[in-house]
Amino acid sequence: MALHTDPRLQKQVIYSIYVRNHTSEGTFRAVIPDLDRIRDLGTDIIWLMPIHPIGVQGKKGTLGCPYANRDYRAVNPAYGTMEDFQALVDAIHARGMKCMIDVVYNHTSPDSVLYREHPEFFYHGADGRTGNKMGDWADVIDLDYSNRELWQYLTDTLVMWAKRGVDGFRCDVASFVPLAFWQQARAAVAEANPNCMWLAETVHLSYGCLARRRGVYSMLDYDAFSAFDMEYEYDVREVFDRYLRGEIALSHYLDMLNFQEGCYPANYNKLRFLENHDQPRIASFVRDERALVNYTAMLYFLKGTTLLYAGQEFENDHLPSLFDVDTIDRETGRDLSALLRRLYGVKQRFGCEDWFHAEADDENDVALLSRGGDGRRFTGVFSLKAKAADVRVDMPDGTYENLVDGTKISVRDGLLHCAGAPVILQAE
Repeated sequence: MALHTDPRLQKQVIYSIYVRNHTSEGTFRAVIPDLDRIRDLGTDIIWLMPIHPIGVQGKKGTLGCPYANRDYRAVNPAYGTMEDFQALVDAIHARGMKCMIDVVYNHTSPDSVLYREHPEFFYHGADGRTGNKMGDWADVIDLDYSNRELWQYLTDTLVMWAKRGVDGFRCDVASFVPLAFWQQARAAVAEANPNCMWLAETVHLSYGCLARRRGVYSMLDYDAFSAFDMEYEYDVREVFDRYLRGEIALSHYLDMLNFQEGCYPANYNKLRFLENHDQPRIASFVRDERALVNYTAMLYFLKGTTLLYAGQEFENDHLPSLFDVDTIDRETGRDLSALLRRLYGVKQRFGCEDWFHAEADDENDVALLSRGGDGRRFTGVFSLKAKAADVRVDMPDGTYENLVDGTKISVRDGLLHCAGAPVILQAE
């Protein structure tokens, strides 16, 4: 299988912005004054959640869901004009960052421009009516990829955005769109921007399996790497969520991380996140501030591109609504910006093609992670309940600098005393 993953993305951080809720104004231009702060967190890529007009028919909430797209080739007038969008893209580039936009190619709103002009591009059930194959989303109708003219329309649309300076695409529900389409689209976009980044929202493991049992196409995560640079870690997310709920031991989750290391192609890149617009805020699960710092440090240690969801740096515990005005809170929680800057610096020390291994101290809820390559080795010790414990590490005895906070950490007889704060050590 041809692998398209760009290893350099392993060291990068994506920051996700929902324009409607990022500022009180909710516009493209209102985001611009915040870009310096975001860049200072250690951000390489800005991901703008859907920027397009939103459908009205069957809409959710007062303003509708941004993933119910009404026009793939226009911008939401509530956010501004196309010129305003271009100004934001240019401002992102001026700060050395790249701009990724959301691509929703599994479905559109029922009142979309595409449905009005090309009803033959859409899935119709046995009753002849439009809808969606899995029956989960009442405000959208599915596209029908048996029509090759649809492929061309959507590919041309991607090329249009690439020519406007967009550097990458986050592809919503990518698993339900044929792999062959993504491969064709990637090749076409490469002519406009050979460095375009591709991120697949691959679906949760159980949901993909359910789809296939129902006879609905769902791309395998392994195969997705033939078209995408990065894909979601939803293949292990359900196990992580069970650990957060206290249903399983930490070792169950870490075993899944080792499974990823053993079953995916070399240089595979899973997008690593604690939260996103579809998942609860990590601070709603983890109330202990020291424990939350450990989770955050572990996030940056994991192999793969790191995702921050806007507001995460302010320890938000409220997940903003997708369907209404619900501006992120910058005042209530603790500001983690300084920690994120330090962790970004640590992330730059890692190799782009590192190996990775995970072990657990289940008694104390301590994750013992290691990664390395080219003669370098890193050890991460993350106490997810902020407990103090003596843990065994595979490192030579000696005194090391904790890359997280600069303190000195001793290893004696193979044991490291974890005081409850995150530890990352480097051994040459």
